[in-house]
Amino acid sequence: MYNTFNIMNMSSDKPNPPQITDVFALLGQPARLHIVLAIGLEKVCVCQLERLLGNRQAYISQQLMLLREAGLVETERVGRHIYYFVPDKRWLDLIQQAAMIQNVELPIFELPAIEDCEYKP
Repeated sequence: MYNTFNIMNMSSDKPNPPQITDVFALLGQPARLHIVLAIGLEKVCVCQLERLLGNRQAYISQQLMLLREAGLVETERVGRHIYYFVPDKRWLDLIQQAAMIQNVELPIFELPAIEDCEYKP
């Protein structure tokens, strides 16, 4: 059964939750999709994503902020360090199903161990 959108319940004083089209648009950007896939199985810090994806920390942080605002990614603070994770693994299932339908192989990421990581727990 599909959920229907009821325009009568819209209120300008309530923030609108992300719509499914917004989520697909977010995941349609390769860097954000790769971030979700990379952190799907464990909590990671930005420096691990920086090393893994080859992007600058500022760029990765910007993508994480967008994913966080949509509810696809959450954070856990340990001391002054922040770790990112996917709270609902069904997003990973959805991505996997979409890849299977399109007969596309998803990248498999192995997070690097970083000795000099300032976010190391």
